Amino acid sequence: MNTDNITEVKNYLLNLQDRIGMALESVEPEARFAEDLWDREEGGGGRTRVIADGQVFEQGGVNFSHVSGFKLPPSATAKRPQLADRQFQAMGVSLVIHPKNPYVPTSHANVRFLIAEKPGEPTIWWFGGGFDLTPFYPFDEDVLHWHQTARDVCRAFGDDVYPAYKKWCDEYFFLKHRNETRGVGGLFFDDLNEWGFERSFAFMQSVGNHYIDAYLPIVQKRKDTPYGDRERGFQLYRRGRYVEFNLVYDRGTLFGLQSGGRTESILMSMPPVAHWKYNWQPEPGSAEARLYEDYLKPRNWLGV
Repeated sequence: MNTDNITEVKNYLLNLQDRIGMALESVEPEARFAEDLWDREEGGGGRTRVIADGQVFEQGGVNFSHVSGFKLPPSATAKRPQLADRQFQAMGVSLVIHPKNPYVPTSHANVRFLIAEKPGEPTIWWFGGGFDLTPFYPFDEDVLHWHQTARDVCRAFGDDVYPAYKKWCDEYFFLKHRNETRGVGGLFFDDLNEWGFERSFAFMQSVGNHYIDAYLPIVQKRKDTPYGDRERGFQLYRRGRYVEFNLVYDRGTLFGLQSGGRTESILMSMPPVAHWKYNWQPEPGSAEARLYEDYLKPRNWLGV
């Protein structure tokens, strides 16, 4: 691992943030991303970009960060005691998009790179990331497209990669206290270094580069679907699950807060409006019930 490797990853991530932002703006008539540049006292900083109050996107963020420090937070070392007392650098692009129309799914993507160093010992590094889809009123063709694109991400890296990382995603984005998945999954990977730097970096790039291919066609197809108060109310109720996952389980949120990251940037993943209802149950046979019955459980969408 050398400085050129780190610079190469950082330049890719900054360019990815640019490309994803421009692609999302292409379907938004007027709203545009506002940018905040920020510095972190212990080391590093980031570039936060948020879009709000659009005709298509009610709120969303596409963030780049590159932070460094002298000690990793507990969320990073709990299962990796070998990382204790190491200096670190962590960089990545993380995004969450909350559309206005309930027929357009919420989406999340993240790609990241971490390096942990200690004098006299080998450098520890790995890549991680993935993307997942959280629909409210799902369409099979949209979910199939999402997973077919996820499989395309993995195709050049081995036949076993998509099934393994799809399964990891189903297990990671699972709300244990609700006994349901957050959505219909996608890909999730972490601690990737066994392929060596070049191949591992190439896989992370494949994930980042395919996100727009996976998401934008769904947005374009569903953004003008008519909806009413019922659909809007259900969207806001289901957004509450998104909040629950991010605050209770999400490693990225915990890492950011424990490492002294910028709170506003970390919590940009939260929806602008969400509702909770006591013991609410969907009407049997309704479109809302179909989400629970057919989509909020692991499913082999591609028969792989």
